[in-house]
Amino acid sequence: MTTIRMILASAAAFALAMSLTSATAQQSKRGQRPPAAAASVAPGNVTQDMLSRAAADANNFLHTNGDYTQKRYHPATQINASNVRRLRPAWIFQTDVKESLETSPIVVNGVMYVTTSFSQVYALNAQTGEQLWYYKQPLGPITTYCCGPNNRGVAVYEDKVYLATLDSKLVALDAKTGSKVWQTDIADPELGYSETMAPTVVKGKVLIGTNGGEYGIRGFVRAYDAKDGKLLWNFDTIPENSVGVWAEKDATGRDMKRNIQAEKDQLAKTGDPYKTLGGGVWQNPAVDLATNRIYFVVGNPSPDLDGSLRPGDNLYTDSLVSLDLDTGKYVCHFQYIAHDVWDLDSVSPPVLVDVRNNSGQLVSGVIHAGKTGHVYVHDRKDCSLIRFSETMVPQENMWTLPTPQGARMLPGANGGVEWSPIAVNPPLGVSYAINLHQPMTYQVQSSPYPNGKLWLGGAFKVIPGEEQAGYIVAVDYNTGKIRWKVKTPQPMIGGILATAGGVVFTGEANGRFRAYDGRNGNVLWTFNAGAGVNAPPSSYMAGGKQYIVVGAGGNVQIDSKRGNAIIAFTLE
Repeated sequence: MTTIRMILASAAAFALAMSLTSATAQQSKRGQRPPAAAASVAPGNVTQDMLSRAAADANNFLHTNGDYTQKRYHPATQINASNVRRLRPAWIFQTDVKESLETSPIVVNGVMYVTTSFSQVYALNAQTGEQLWYYKQPLGPITTYCCGPNNRGVAVYEDKVYLATLDSKLVALDAKTGSKVWQTDIADPELGYSETMAPTVVKGKVLIGTNGGEYGIRGFVRAYDAKDGKLLWNFDTIPENSVGVWAEKDATGRDMKRNIQAEKDQLAKTGDPYKTLGGGVWQNPAVDLATNRIYFVVGNPSPDLDGSLRPGDNLYTDSLVSLDLDTGKYVCHFQYIAHDVWDLDSVSPPVLVDVRNNSGQLVSGVIHAGKTGHVYVHDRKDCSLIRFSETMVPQENMWTLPTPQGARMLPGANGGVEWSPIAVNPPLGVSYAINLHQPMTYQVQSSPYPNGKLWLGGAFKVIPGEEQAGYIVAVDYNTGKIRWKVKTPQPMIGGILATAGGVVFTGEANGRFRAYDGRNGNVLWTFNAGAGVNAPPSSYMAGGKQYIVVGAGGNVQIDSKRGNAIIAFTLE
């Protein structure tokens, strides 16, 4: 991908921030513990009640996406649209890893947990940025990953911190010391399995999916016992009968140009390809505590671009899926794209919110922002589609089939909305999503299953000379209409945060971290971080002050400038 030119950080602001944290950076480099005053900060036990009530907890940020509904809507109002222009760096912490940074900081009673690429964990004093402890996972000899050695964060529960590692292990750490309590093998990395997502803990269960959809895996979501790591249940995201209904149209009603007869002939010849059909799960499930159900989205089929080897709809790839939390049993699903040959899979985490159905009645809904550039709105009861939004990004030649020479279609394979979590402002009835615009060609080249090696079945390539851009889009999920849209100079990936103060925070590949007015998209504040801000922001309270925190470390997928900073801001 084309290297993205970065905007350098403001010298004065950066010098101020660095002066606040030079000692912390040196402690990090030496792997030493901080002074006793910082070490005295302790998270305490995280109870299930705390996790369940996280949406109303202004002091903490207890889940990857704020709370079980995944709204990424923080209730604190100290920082608001009228004063956010006074936001300044409170501290900067430099990690040891200068590589793609996608962590969503977790904050528990004054202690912050962040992760880096290659599955490393830092515990920090959330008020000062001082290091409390550091954990470096000893990765095995085999690590397989498609899109960078990323890690998106940890989960917290009782006295433990839970980490999923690049070599496909689940690790429980002591929250106070960082020492390992137990470790469980999730899957075999030699077969293409890996972990970059953050776990979710609920009712004593650690929920985790798997990466590897580009390697001919068979995807899954699993629940492990939070106490000892024992497997409680497994759900295969690829059923033994993956054929489906031979759907000819996508979720929006457009013809996907499938050759159904050729697929049926292939099925009769080679059978169902479910064992190597992909279906990874990139991001956290949403949890409906009232109905005891979880909702997650499943990624692409494998091989990505060559559909000739995988006849049928390829269930449950490119789908929203709901399971029973206690048993892992299937409840319902909705497939956005059957037999996907464009890698426009479902990766951004779903969000639970009350929505208006087509009769105007308020129902329990679940929304998902797709790589297609649509926000999809579902009835939570049966996963049925209520509506889809106006398109957030340019669409051209939908659904042109890949060719050996390369066929142009928009969106490109990164989207739309990639893995980036969206945010929701319930009082406004608006969802906020960051999007990519990367014109690409899709080239198909058939090859047999390569035993756990990369298996794209072709290539998708950015078109030289064509504009690449990003979009921040506010969508009214009760109507599907776009409220406002802001175009950015580079494609956007990372995530977004909305607050009860009426502000929306998100970062860009050029290093800009910005605050927007949630009502109209006006820019309210900008900070230049010096590296790509491609991670989801978090918010919390400490010492009576509200903070906004975000990682600035760049990103592999859009090749933004690498860095190693965790930056916390508060009002001057």
